[in-house]
Order: sequence, then structure tokens, then C-alpha cells
Amino acid sequence: MVIELSMKKIIATVVMVLAIIWIVPFRLINWGKIAWVPAETVTVMGEAKTTVKNQIASFNAGVDVLSNTKEEATKEINSKMEALVVAMKGFGIGEADIRTQSLSYYQQEEPYWENGVQRYKKGQWRVSSSIEVKLREIDRASELAGVLAGSGANNVYGPNFQLDDTTEAEKGLFEEAVKNAKDKAELVATATGRKLGKVLSVSEGGASGGIYPVYGAKMAEGGGGAPMEAGAGTVYKSVTVVFELK
Repeated sequence: MVIELSMKKIIATVVMVLAIIWIVPFRLINWGKIAWVPAETVTVMGEAKTTVKNQIASFNAGVDVLSNTKEEATKEINSKMEALVVAMKGFGIGEADIRTQSLSYYQQEEPYWENGVQRYKKGQWRVSSSIEVKLREIDRASELAGVLAGSGANNVYGPNFQLDDTTEAEKGLFEEAVKNAKDKAELVATATGRKLGKVLSVSEGGASGGIYPVYGAKMAEGGGGAPMEAGAGTVYKSVTVVFELK
């Protein structure tokens, strides 16, 4: 008896649903549209910078040799460059901070006159070589300049003062850059009659050293040793932050 009643209820429900579907014109009903509405945002770039004393000084020191044969010139320059490297290591420069910068050799052409016509013949060989020296004890730059001037190198340029490791300087810059971005976004929100919402994304820009190098003049043999100022460089950090607008 109970089963028969249940079946009758199910059948009645199905009949009612079918009747509603048949009677109600669902095709004429405007159900509207479901759409995703993105949050309104403002994107700003925050910046921060600090000044740091330059940390290293680099010098370029080279030897230029002129000889009648390439073999003689090469032998002489190898000997002088070896002595130069030994002098740099003796000063305390690490092997990793001494790098060959250039090596060149060529045979010069010498002009002469023959029957009123200028001609050229092969002349002496000129061989040149140089190294780059990186000094980390920056306060000894003047001392190193004097050593280079008396080392036998006949081409010396430097020092070029610059930054090296800016990790410590960058630590506090990220937070400052984000705060700078927030301050800018607050101005935008206020100007448009809105309120600043949560941070949606942060992308970190580069950290760069705005280096202001100091170049010394080319030093002749016997010179160098003059007082030098290392100067400073600027470490810069930027971030791009997207804020929600309310």
C-alpha cells in the first residue's frame, strides 16, 4: 500500500513538471548574463635610492715594445708583463683580480723615397699588451698608482672608482620603494575620489648602481702617488605595484 502511494506521488510530480514546462514560455524569459567584472586598479612604480662610497678601483697597465724582429719584441714584452704581474701580486692583488686586457702585434711600414716617389718597406715590430688590475683596498689607490708608475709599464690608466657588491645597500631599498609606490597610489585614489584597496601584485624592478666613476690621467713613468678621492655611487631600486581601487 505504501509503495503504491509513493509511486502515485512520483508520477504526479513528473506530470506537474511536464505541465509547467509545456505551459510556461521559457524561451521568452530574459535570464540576463553572467559576467566576470574585473576589479578597478591603479598601477604605480615605486623608487628608492641610497648613496654608497665606491668600493673598488681599477687600473689598466700595459707595455709597448718596439724591436727589429717579432721574436725579440715578443720575448721582451713577455718578460716585462711577467714582471708587472709579479709586482701586482707582491702589492697584494689577488690572482682573480688581474686580467689580461689586450695583446697586439704588427710590423710597421717605414716610408722612403725612390726616384722621387714615396714608397714603403717593412720596418720594426711593435708589440703591445695590457692587464686590468682591480684593487679592493680602495684607500691604497694612490699607493698602487705609484707602484704602477715605477713598474716598467709605459701605458697606465686609472683609477676608475666604482661600486662592487651592493647587496647590503639594497636590503632596505625594497621596503622604501613599496612605500613610495603606496604614497603615489594614495594620491591617485584621493584625486579620483576613491579609496585605496589591497595590493594585488608586486613586481620587482632592477637594482642598479648609478656609478659616478673618477678617472685618473695617464701617468708617465716615475709619476703617480698623488692623493685620490674615491667618490660615491648611487644604488637604485624600483618596484611596480598594482593596487585595488574602491
